[in-house]
Amino acid sequence: MSHAGSVLCLNLLLFLHVVAHFRNNAQQQWPVPYRRVDSRPAADSFCEALFPFCPTGDGDGRIPSMRDGDVISVYRLQTPVWEFKYGDLLGKLHIMHDAIGFSSSETGSNFTVEWYELFQLGNCTFPHIRPEEYAPFWCNQGAACFFGGIEDLHWSQNGTLEKIGEITGNQFNDMAQWVQDDNETGIYYETWTVRSDPSPNATVWFESYDCSQFVHRTYRKLTELGAKLSSKSQTNYTKIYLFSGEPTYLGNDSSIFGQPALKNLAGDIRTFYHTFRPHQTFVDFAVSLLEAYEKVVLEKSFYLYYNFEYWHLPMKPPYIQISYEEVPLP
Repeated sequence: MSHAGSVLCLNLLLFLHVVAHFRNNAQQQWPVPYRRVDSRPAADSFCEALFPFCPTGDGDGRIPSMRDGDVISVYRLQTPVWEFKYGDLLGKLHIMHDAIGFSSSETGSNFTVEWYELFQLGNCTFPHIRPEEYAPFWCNQGAACFFGGIEDLHWSQNGTLEKIGEITGNQFNDMAQWVQDDNETGIYYETWTVRSDPSPNATVWFESYDCSQFVHRTYRKLTELGAKLSSKSQTNYTKIYLFSGEPTYLGNDSSIFGQPALKNLAGDIRTFYHTFRPHQTFVDFAVSLLEAYEKVVLEKSFYLYYNFEYWHLPMKPPYIQISYEEVPLP
């Protein structure tokens, strides 16, 4: 490499270091705010779901209007993830899915609204490593689904189906418009909540954006619209935590994978995510578990993709934790 080229690479590395230091120490807000978009883009045709998204409902989250004077019952719904396939298996690990049900007193019609991954949880948590593309490829969109009916057995057998309040038809219609707006601008699913440690006063570095967070946002909106919500049982929700020291901002696809000077970082990110690739054989999966343990626990390193940007997490014990904790109704 020529002297001029060496100087250019050195200046680039120094510039990226200064930018990262500035973001992390001078201006960084914790937790990092979830970045919304102006409108939802179409999903890439490469992304495929094992189970179709919103098969019996409106995948754009559109909800029919109710008469203003109607009285609508509001239901808290919770069931183990993939209960339709595995029953209560994931419920024993407190890995739960959340939704909201509604029932019209005038028509007797029931409805369910939920927000979840377009292409299943694995695709939202880890990317694909494609030979033809250097940057990891993400299929991490989530969206609202509205459909007619409340599947009583699905929610009540191993979970929760509880009436928590009533709203007017007018309040329901205002909420329905809010759901569409929320769905159009909040487009990607985030599995992890990242904290400094398990204590109550820990710093939260990143918040998850998942089915339970949609339920919480909707409850808050209903409360803003004048609804009174209450539960006779403890309102617990699933959180999947990573624990780390202060994260370091790394950059986005173009700033990492488009710069020859950062090829080592780009290669390390690709290697990290390759460990979590889908469709592995049993032997490959066993090897990948050992590789993940080495990277996350022994090397105390994790790469997080958030707001279409990469962060490095210096991991700390207990590293990862699934928690089923109370979040009171607003």
